[in-house]
Amino acid sequence: MRESRAGIRATRFKVSGTDQPNWIDSPKMAKQNRQTVSYLTRRFKEVGLNPNARHGQNFLIDLNLIELLAKSAQLTPDDVVLEIGTGTGSLTSLLAAQAARVITVEIDGHLYQMACEELEPFENITMLRQDALKNKNRFDSRVLEAIDEGVKAVDGGVLKLVANLPYNVATPIISNLLRCEIVPATMTVTIQKELADRILAAPNSKDYGALSVWIQSLCDVELIRVMSPGVFWPRPKVESAILHLEHRPDKRASIPDTEFFHQFVRSMFFHRRKFLRSVAISAFKNELTKPEVDQVLAEMELGPDARTEQLAVSQMQQLCELFRAAVKAKS
Repeated sequence: MRESRAGIRATRFKVSGTDQPNWIDSPKMAKQNRQTVSYLTRRFKEVGLNPNARHGQNFLIDLNLIELLAKSAQLTPDDVVLEIGTGTGSLTSLLAAQAARVITVEIDGHLYQMACEELEPFENITMLRQDALKNKNRFDSRVLEAIDEGVKAVDGGVLKLVANLPYNVATPIISNLLRCEIVPATMTVTIQKELADRILAAPNSKDYGALSVWIQSLCDVELIRVMSPGVFWPRPKVESAILHLEHRPDKRASIPDTEFFHQFVRSMFFHRRKFLRSVAISAFKNELTKPEVDQVLAEMELGPDARTEQLAVSQMQQLCELFRAAVKAKS
């Protein structure tokens, strides 16, 4: 174990060829995957710990669903897995037995220590004790450095996110990963069903918004399973879902400036109840005049009563490019 100058603990278990344990056959692995209520309550009592609601700690206790989450990620020996929210290491052990490397991040010091004990047999895990995010719009640089190092260390390494995401950071984790230099090929996560509904939403629905457009513009999205509150401990008040996102480079290539598009989408949905014209005038008030905004909207044949939530993902992309061209022409 080493400690960085920033005071963030990182435990690194070096890869050792083919000596990784088999989680199905090994008694130690069977123990590590026994994330049941009785096991968790006993372990938490031993260390005098209670789940921290502030960190969104809800532990998935249905072992079949933990395995479904790991299986849905379709891991290969060339994959480098990012896990946000190590917890007690139950999912981590499944991932480490199937992938080349696992980079797992845990903000809670007590859970970090518990996971270190459970995951000791593995030699291909990098554990970071810290917040994965620097702020709501950006990942912490140390996490990005660990990802870069992990991917470079594996010949043909492919990054994938697999995690039972803490509810309070699920949205910025998923959204911001699509803006990173190394984008995960897939993201397989448990999240609130409400968030899954927003990601999957279609135009003219109450859940359709900036997140829907942003993710659907870059990924194919599949709902794997809806989960009741009873499969978690402590029991949340809402349903959850396992969601699988596949990043599509061809979709990304069709967007000339993803950062402009990201900001454009957020701006267009900032005032959902206003007409599109008013929202666009406000968003581009320092760059375009009202007549210039009207000209862009006219090119799309969008009348004065058009609203952002009515536009399909492809229309949002087209509208973005027209505005980007108009802004660029004046610069």
